[in-house]
Amino acid sequence: MARNEEKAQSMLYRFREAQAAELGLGTRGDRRPRMASACKSLRECERWRGEILREISRKVSKIQDAGLTDYEVRDLNDDINRLMREKRHWENQIIALGGANYRRNVAMLDDDGKEVPGTKGYKYFGRAKELPGVKELFQSRAKDEDEENQAKSFYKKFTSQGPAYFGDLDEQDEALLTYERQAEEKEWEDAYHRLRNSLGQPEDDPIPKMPRREPHSTLDAAHPPPSTDAKRKAPNEDGDEDTEMPDEANKRTKNDAAPSSNGTVAVVDSDVMANSARAAAAFIPFLSPEDLLPPKLPTRDEMEGVLLGLRKKALVEEYFGE
Repeated sequence: MARNEEKAQSMLYRFREAQAAELGLGTRGDRRPRMASACKSLRECERWRGEILREISRKVSKIQDAGLTDYEVRDLNDDINRLMREKRHWENQIIALGGANYRRNVAMLDDDGKEVPGTKGYKYFGRAKELPGVKELFQSRAKDEDEENQAKSFYKKFTSQGPAYFGDLDEQDEALLTYERQAEEKEWEDAYHRLRNSLGQPEDDPIPKMPRREPHSTLDAAHPPPSTDAKRKAPNEDGDEDTEMPDEANKRTKNDAAPSSNGTVAVVDSDVMANSARAAAAFIPFLSPEDLLPPKLPTRDEMEGVLLGLRKKALVEEYFGE
């Protein structure tokens, strides 16, 4: 009778050992460790990960069998999810040992940019999706997604709008400004007639003009900007610095605050906003005129360019990594 050493060298023993290793049924001394962190060899970690992948592939093929009962399908699906978790542990250990990164945390997205369901957490494979209770879960999820897509498509026309949608360009529409002035004058006359009738005043009294705010506030003339913007001259004999003359400053302020050519409320341009910012900065020393200017809203083309750049960056990171 041959000894154990001689049995181990036989061709049949080697074939059975390779077959058991392929099926994940290794010997007791060559069994996969329960804890991935206990393995300190990168080569062994790669080996055990490959073995787990083969087991997952075999079980996924088996779960498609139509002759399995519901209990067997549930058990197979639980085993596949357990192997998927174990595979992640081995991949983390491979990364800790300086190996390749098999875990690319890139979410799978559909055409609408939403994450595909079933890519995280507990997963269902093959016939497991047709089990009682699971099928209804997927149907309800699909129904919720359809309702959400309908609501999103309804409100999609209100998104990604430019400044004109929010009325920020209304002050540049001369026809709209003319209509507003006529409506204000009509309301002013109606209010004056009602007040005159309630007070019992004669009807032939002239209607006073409606007080309007000048397009350029007199705040600039009353409170010129601080001396930091003024031209400075060389220091005199006493060591004090001379700024420009008050008359010249008043002339410059009057020129800046000159009324528009049409004599009515004109469109607010950059010069007017700059003058108002300088006047306000005179009372707020810790803010500069640039900080008090109104924000510049991006146009629709600029917003589309930014979104396109972000989408390109996401695609590059998905296929080529960081």
